[in-house]
Amino acid sequence: MMKKMLGVLLILLLAFSASAFGEEEFTDGEAEAYTYTGPVYELDHLVVGNTTALSGNFTSRMWGYNTSDLDVSALVNGYNLVRWNYEKGNFETDTGVVTRFTATVNEGDGETGSCTYDIQLNQTLVYSDGTPVTAADYAFAILLNSSAQAAALGGDTDGYDAIQGVVDYRSGQSRSVAGIRIPDAYTLQLTVVSEYRPFFYELGLLRCNPMPIHVIAPECAVKDDGEGAYIDGPFTSELLQQTMLDPDTGYLSHPSVVSGPYRLVSFDAQTCVAEFEINENYQGNSEGVKPTIRRLTLKPASNSSMIGELADGSYGLLDKCLDKDAIQEGLALIGEGNYAMSAYPRTGMSFLSFNCEKALSSRQAVRQAIACCLDKDEIVSRYTGNYGLRVDGYYGIGQWMYRVVSGYMTPPVEAPAENASEAEMKQYEEELEKWGTLTLANMKIYPCDPEEAVRLLEEDGWTLNRQGEAFVPGTDDVRCRMENGQLETLELTLCYPEGNRIGAILEEVFLPVLKQAGIGMTLQPLNWQQLLRQYYRQDSRDCDMFYLASNFYEVFNPWPTFDPADAETGKNNYTGIRDEELYRTAGELIHTEPGDNYGYLVRWIAFQERFAEVLPAIPVYSNVYYDFYTRYLQNFTVQQNMTWAEAVVSAFMQEPAAEEPAALPEDEFTE
Repeated sequence: MMKKMLGVLLILLLAFSASAFGEEEFTDGEAEAYTYTGPVYELDHLVVGNTTALSGNFTSRMWGYNTSDLDVSALVNGYNLVRWNYEKGNFETDTGVVTRFTATVNEGDGETGSCTYDIQLNQTLVYSDGTPVTAADYAFAILLNSSAQAAALGGDTDGYDAIQGVVDYRSGQSRSVAGIRIPDAYTLQLTVVSEYRPFFYELGLLRCNPMPIHVIAPECAVKDDGEGAYIDGPFTSELLQQTMLDPDTGYLSHPSVVSGPYRLVSFDAQTCVAEFEINENYQGNSEGVKPTIRRLTLKPASNSSMIGELADGSYGLLDKCLDKDAIQEGLALIGEGNYAMSAYPRTGMSFLSFNCEKALSSRQAVRQAIACCLDKDEIVSRYTGNYGLRVDGYYGIGQWMYRVVSGYMTPPVEAPAENASEAEMKQYEEELEKWGTLTLANMKIYPCDPEEAVRLLEEDGWTLNRQGEAFVPGTDDVRCRMENGQLETLELTLCYPEGNRIGAILEEVFLPVLKQAGIGMTLQPLNWQQLLRQYYRQDSRDCDMFYLASNFYEVFNPWPTFDPADAETGKNNYTGIRDEELYRTAGELIHTEPGDNYGYLVRWIAFQERFAEVLPAIPVYSNVYYDFYTRYLQNFTVQQNMTWAEAVVSAFMQEPAAEEPAALPEDEFTE
């Protein structure tokens, strides 16, 4: 076990790259020259493979999404008002989009005061069809994504609740949104309500890409008569059903006019293949960089065959590889010199999500007992090998919070100057010592222990068999309990992605231990689109649990995710958990004063401890992602918190030089 853990830690050390608060960097050792002998690639075309198939939710997150959808979103949606600064670990305005930015706290408006942001836009920005991007397009994006018309079609319209007046607008109490003002064509004013202040990632509340009203609501216009922005014209659910959700032409899956570096040429929902071309009207990312690779193809890849298909030139880039066998094949392939790799820690995790609105999953003892039947270490070993790490909380190993607490990253404490006084040095050392006391040691852990599972179940009343008599281990199959005169049977269904080998692993590792504890479990494969639609409650849920994986946003905001008031409808609370303390700790976390990193981390630990106690989902593993790609693809600098779709904007395709240093493993660790 120790050898395995050391192997994991080595991989993590190699993968962790410079992040939010400035940390270690790696240097390459000397490399020998080589001659490229691989397949010939088109210089204007890159084929990208990902094992997560597209679901088609590209231009809005209202109807759910997966990691591949987010990649497409980064390709076609541009000109966001704010951007994540990877070096500083915070949000800032995109100076290519925003030419002037001021913030004014409105005194006397609530305990902390609301805050109005005055945003002057770059007047040269245009969509792919040449139409100007104006303040009305940003206002329309917020109005659309907060509208009752979208909610009536099953959309999650809570994303902009921090903007003053959005809640009243969505409920129909107001036609306009008071916190969105358009003084002129290129000035946008957004007011964040006092209830959302302080907010640790406050500028993140202003994230917004423009959306073309002339495409989505062609007979409508955004107006502001002095009381806030509103949509004027025939803006209805029937209109959005056609312009947004039509499976063949709707803007959600087939955006015809976009603002990002690439425009979508085609998307086949059956094969999950998407084709892209450069948006000639794109004016560049936050650094002014424009893409040079003219065409992109994104299509599904299979763990069992994708490395071979990379080797024969069918793919130019394989993104987010996590299967241990595929990674080992990929590492062997790059040893031949024709391919390269990037490795970076995931900001997400895989997990077993409970549907707590169901009778069985609603019981904390049942959830904890099931967790005691899951051998996470064995699952990690079989699925990710030494390229993943078990997790026991609501985090990914690439998040700065986990990295600081676990000692992989230096606390964000500014070091004193070289000529610092003794008192300054003492204060610095005391500050570091304070950070050093932060730990996840008090978080509840669930080792694989069927006897503990039995104890939990018996305490919860699961002591009977199907006949209502005393349960006899080894004789009876599942446990039962009497509830209001009715015999309740402990049988659940777990849905997992169809075709994913996790199903076989769960059957071999998980089901026998559940059976030993007297828990019946049926595994049900679902195709990815069906799985997501049920998870996001767009379709009725006919199972008790899901096996899923997800990445966290830069804005880590679990507050709406665990809102008890949303447990029944599940617009944000997908697990359906009802726990006021979990909700409270999540709220205290996100309402930390911006810049108070220590206070944020203290509250993050408290949230993790409560999450592990009530267990709305069972975290399984987080891992190191591997991207494998041809050496034709150059200047490709993907890392955690960045998608390949962002990194490809700065990359280019070029035939490798006849004699070029081959990359060696980054085995020299320097500070």
